Amino acid sequence: MKDISRRSFFGTTASAAAYGMLSCTRNKDGIAADDKAAGPRMHPLDGIPKEKIHITDIKVTLLSYETPRDKQWIPSWIPPDYLWWKTDSIFVEVMTDQGITGIGGSSRYGGGIEETKKHIDTVIKPAVLGKNPWDMEFFAYKGDNMLRRSAWAGVVSALWDIIGKACGKPVYKLLATDNEPVTRIPCYASAGEVYENSVWPDDLIAEALRHKEKGYLGFKFRTGIYWPYSKMTVSKFVPWLEKLRMAVGPEFGLILEGNGLFNLQQSLEIAPALDELKFLWFEKPMTEDGPDAVDNYLKVREALKSVKVSGLEKEMKIDKIMDWLEAGAIDIIQPDCSIAGITESWYLTRMAAIRNKLFCPHNYQCGFTTMQNAHLAAGDPNLLLLEICECFDPLKDKVFKEPLKFTKGYIELNDKPGFGVEAAESLSSKFPYIPGPYQKKRT
Repeated sequence: MKDISRRSFFGTTASAAAYGMLSCTRNKDGIAADDKAAGPRMHPLDGIPKEKIHITDIKVTLLSYETPRDKQWIPSWIPPDYLWWKTDSIFVEVMTDQGITGIGGSSRYGGGIEETKKHIDTVIKPAVLGKNPWDMEFFAYKGDNMLRRSAWAGVVSALWDIIGKACGKPVYKLLATDNEPVTRIPCYASAGEVYENSVWPDDLIAEALRHKEKGYLGFKFRTGIYWPYSKMTVSKFVPWLEKLRMAVGPEFGLILEGNGLFNLQQSLEIAPALDELKFLWFEKPMTEDGPDAVDNYLKVREALKSVKVSGLEKEMKIDKIMDWLEAGAIDIIQPDCSIAGITESWYLTRMAAIRNKLFCPHNYQCGFTTMQNAHLAAGDPNLLLLEICECFDPLKDKVFKEPLKFTKGYIELNDKPGFGVEAAESLSSKFPYIPGPYQKKRT
């Protein structure tokens, strides 16, 4: 079985360029070399005194923005007569009797944003009114229903914001239990979608070069038009990958997002090309469901010499991720704080780190989810890169009074308490909710 230590991952040319600048020096156990603590905390709130504070209200605001037609894109996983025509955000505010308000975001992929809001309003709010935010571990839902988990995730994130503000500490400092936090977080651009009248791979190459110019350390792209409709094959696809690598040069990180669309044979055929072209990782090449999923991922992982395999971005339960980690079927886990929640994601990343596995959070959503995932990333000992969605979306940065600071491929977190940001005023009037799913048939 391959050694997947961070040291070996840094051995490739592209990955060394992308990740050699991480600022926190850690020992082989993933713990900061200068850590003076007597021992690691087994929960982020261990040793953090419980404040006398209680929840008085929860408010959920649904936000939308209709994407201009020339920026609407064709999802690679469904027939090409559909367009991604709008963007949504689920903004959660939790108020307290001490005048502290916490903010958070639930996933827009949880099974319907109206249903998510309804669950918060009718189930979660009555359950937590009068409760202490420190008790989140005891009342937050931990099952595998994605809608309910996403609803709770937004609330739990707001509770973390409250706790950070009450303690006078950034959330990332509370989450960095056995390591020094990294407040300058390396990022990669995530997009590579297909638009109407797109010309592949020429448009893909031009996009990759734009992201490289911005300072991003890597670029993740999709597979193009849904293959059963476009008649794409691996033999046609690989030359496109070669053109892309030639255009961006050997030092720039490239990541292939499979979206679970490939079968085992296709994945095994693509693997040698990714190795030869020095890709960073192969994301969700096949379905993660079914009795053969773990074995299939293990076969692909063993077929790759230097490229890593990532996945489980929507996984919420520790026991399933444990199955994959114990089998050695995955190198990089990708929990999303807006789906699994900050607390559960913290457990998942620690389980991975202690096995020397890597962490790249799924983060293909709005500014509130980026805020949450950035703090988790900053506090994690085995962070690799943070995903930043580069599709057109004003809800990525216009939702804050002052947007998260992005400089030359890095998000730089401040040292203000909580998440360190404030929501912009009048969000509901600036971005009124537009009912309906974000994908619709072309007209």
